[in-house]
Amino acid sequence: MVDQAPDAETDVFSATSASSISPPSLLLQMARQYDGKGCMEEAIGTYQVAIRSAEAQREPVVLAEALRRLAVARHRRQECSEARALCERSYQVALGHGDAALTVEALNTLAGFELVEEHYELAEEMFSRALSFQSVHPELRGRIEQNLGTVQSIQGDHAGALAHYQRSLDAFVAASNEPGCAIAYHNLGVINAERRAWDEADRCLRLSLRIVERTGDRHLHGLGVLNHAEVLAALGKLKEARIAAESAVCIFDELRAPAEMADAYRMLGMICREAGEFALAGTRLRLAIEFASACGSALSEAEALRELAYLHGRTGGIDEALDLLVRATSGLSRLKPCMRHAEMVAGIYPVAVAN
Repeated sequence: MVDQAPDAETDVFSATSASSISPPSLLLQMARQYDGKGCMEEAIGTYQVAIRSAEAQREPVVLAEALRRLAVARHRRQECSEARALCERSYQVALGHGDAALTVEALNTLAGFELVEEHYELAEEMFSRALSFQSVHPELRGRIEQNLGTVQSIQGDHAGALAHYQRSLDAFVAASNEPGCAIAYHNLGVINAERRAWDEADRCLRLSLRIVERTGDRHLHGLGVLNHAEVLAALGKLKEARIAAESAVCIFDELRAPAEMADAYRMLGMICREAGEFALAGTRLRLAIEFASACGSALSEAEALRELAYLHGRTGGIDEALDLLVRATSGLSRLKPCMRHAEMVAGIYPVAVAN
């Protein structure tokens, strides 16, 4: 799972009493609360104020943290250049201050950007470099392990991904970090779905969603119901699957997350197709292609094209189906070289999740 919003993070201010907290730290905490509730405009504005305050009062720890979290928020809005520049600055501030934990945090986030933008080899190299630092905190180790698992999953190494995700869960349990456990259970659900172990996937995703109801992480909630929709559909529970997919669309619309919207509409289109609602399925799949194209997610676009091709094949549009299938398999071959064309045509390919 992509570490776009690393909410299960080491709280560098957890030991600070309310009476002694500095104004920059207080502003950062306020911004994080807005961020966790999905109030992105308020979060971005408050992160910016926290950065200015930290600069004025020369608090490099708060500055590095606020810069990185603002970078994550900007990246979710597809402001990739600005996000990268902010995170690079966070890395330099942390490095200059000699703070190993925040340096690794920045490396992990920069690697996460590479993962989201589908630069998998570079992402894996950067995640591994972050993990090589000595005395990495269990929470941070858990997030790096989860991201390495995502890279392995995309490349078709399910056994490697499962091992990374299990180590991620173990690390979060050791840190007594409930939000991190929610992410780990979510990722275990995803990899079990990719392995077609649907019952285990259902169990893990339900555990994740149960925790998310307590923590209030809207982005993870959206990812959870999106992936659960696929699992429910595979288990033949199309009504429940549709409700889950529609919930994902609503959440990602609220969060203004176009890449995730593309995946949610693709899933909703697939469910409508299986329910025999072909016209509605076509509308939803075309929306998925539009969102994916607009935000530059080549992988999501290829998968939506493939599902639309399958729809045309079901409804007798053979020429359109073949054209779309050629475009889809070309994209999937480039982005997922572990897959064979015959598997793609049959619809057997790893689950794509946007993290």
